[in-house]
Amino acid sequence: KMDTLQPHSCTTPAGDLDKFIAELLQPNRQFLAQVNKAVNTICSFLRENCFRGSPIKVLKVVKGGSLAKGTALRGCSDADIVVFLSCFSHFSDQGSRRAEIISEIRAQLEACQQEQQFEVKFELSKWENPRVLHFSLTSQTMLGQSVDFDVLPAYDALGQLVPGSRPNPQVYADLIHSYSNTGEFSTCFTELQRDFIATRPTKLKSLIRLVKHWHRQCNKVPKGRGPLPPQHGLELLTVYAWEQGSRDSQFSMATGFRTVLELVTQYRQLCVYWTVNYSTEDETVRDFLKLQLQKPRPIILDPADPTGNLGHNARWDLLAKEAVACMAALCCTGRDGAPIPPVSLLLPAPPWGWTAASSNLQVVTWVLEWTQCPWHLAACLPTLHLFQKPLQPTPGCGCRCPCPQPGPQLPDLPSASWGLIVKPVAQGQPLPSVPQCNGCWVLSVCWAETGLGWTLLVRQTQGISLDPVSKITSAKMAGGVAQVIECLPKQA
Repeated sequence: KMDTLQPHSCTTPAGDLDKFIAELLQPNRQFLAQVNKAVNTICSFLRENCFRGSPIKVLKVVKGGSLAKGTALRGCSDADIVVFLSCFSHFSDQGSRRAEIISEIRAQLEACQQEQQFEVKFELSKWENPRVLHFSLTSQTMLGQSVDFDVLPAYDALGQLVPGSRPNPQVYADLIHSYSNTGEFSTCFTELQRDFIATRPTKLKSLIRLVKHWHRQCNKVPKGRGPLPPQHGLELLTVYAWEQGSRDSQFSMATGFRTVLELVTQYRQLCVYWTVNYSTEDETVRDFLKLQLQKPRPIILDPADPTGNLGHNARWDLLAKEAVACMAALCCTGRDGAPIPPVSLLLPAPPWGWTAASSNLQVVTWVLEWTQCPWHLAACLPTLHLFQKPLQPTPGCGCRCPCPQPGPQLPDLPSASWGLIVKPVAQGQPLPSVPQCNGCWVLSVCWAETGLGWTLLVRQTQGISLDPVSKITSAKMAGGVAQVIECLPKQA
């Protein structure tokens, strides 16, 4: 595989990053055309020739990897080819007959290269029952470069996907009941993983190339034990930075890169997830997501596969050190010598959703209406009342705060120098009267470190009129890149 020594992205002046990507990281168009032709040839050959005369049928062949996503680096391209087979009727079936299936695919590829005039070099697996067939492909028309391929047999969990629609929730319920290891069956969701990146603006994919190049350079630096975070995790982090920032298709490359580096340095607080494919309306998926979001940071959930956490079991501390050094380098420095600041990110609300209702400006009474209540307060609204003096917790209550009567398990709410009552109120019932106080209390609601409980912070302010709906539900968050939801106004 050709992998030429390239300049480090950190030593490139901020104003030259777009040129750096175009001239050194973007693959040659002629090379891409030849590679895509070879990939299409292999896919067609596998579809038409594998398991001929066998009861096993090839249901579909799907292209994945950086070539399919549109994020390939020059001189370093990879392609995944996932072969979905009729002999797999469930996720757990993938473990059986793999050696036989990979042997058949290899035999067909050896025949294919003789017909199609390209050379295939296979990598021998050290495993008796390999889950993937590795090979590199070269051709006289590919400018002396090679492409690494992974061919993976898989269960067709998604069937024929309709563009823009979510998979059947039962697919993810079955996945959750079947998996043992994180991302174990991620190949079944290759189409969703590919489309999540491939549909992004061209400039965002250029930023992904820059981040991947930086990641590769970091991998060349001698490190301690343990691998750096996976490249796919940084791809997702880059998309997250863009989504929570401006979403501008023509952003500043230096600012975008600086923002991703900032997120890497804040790895202890990262909790990144999407619900574009798996819906929290399904109870099995919702409960599983809650468990996933309680795990130690960093968390970066695969948007196609909720069992895949790309933040775990990696040396984020080592990558963060590299990020700090890069943030002080030319790539993150303006022409005037001043550091380029990261984008101030807007952080998402909890995945099961909530809304804020009207307030009394003398004593702000917030009504948090759970659209999918994690604590199963059926048809009830937890109503929060703030007082100026502390109150003692009521014995027997499911929370630390005073509650008029023992009730269902409530979130773990702290009570400090101020008082708080959490009281279930039937929907539509008038709110209880609240004692008046001298000032206007402003409530700041934070998504706690556990990913489940609420942490409540307050400060007293004078003469502030808040529209709780716009301030809370529109996610106009105050500062920072940590995955802690902190609503305006920020506590001093």
